[in-house]
Amino acid sequence: QVQPVESGGGSVQAGGSLRLSCAAPTSALWQYSVGWFRQAPGTGREFVAAISRSGSSTLYTDSVKGRATISRDNNKNTVYLQMNSLKPEDAAVFYCAASTLVLPPGREREYHYWGEGAQVTVSS
Repeated sequence: QVQPVESGGGSVQAGGSLRLSCAAPTSALWQYSVGWFRQAPGTGREFVAAISRSGSSTLYTDSVKGRATISRDNNKNTVYLQMNSLKPEDAAVFYCAASTLVLPPGREREYHYWGEGAQVTVSS
């Protein structure tokens, strides 16, 4: 099992940038594909981006393509989500999740382990 822990959330102005981190202090996150999801108030959880175990394969939802970059440093057992040109509609709780699948999945049900989330606020 793995317990992802998110960090790096906060408040940023529209047009700004933020980098979220997902670590697993006591387990091997490098053994899993990792995805980021977000949930705004009153909405369901939405897929944002995912990366394979090796980092060679990535997947993005259309709304963040060109503005987001997912990466990982397996030596640090950490996955990152860099978000640029943030918009007010990007504001949400961002969740990191781990999947045992080799290729990074885009569906919530294919993730088995979830972090508790990190709040991102974007002011206009």
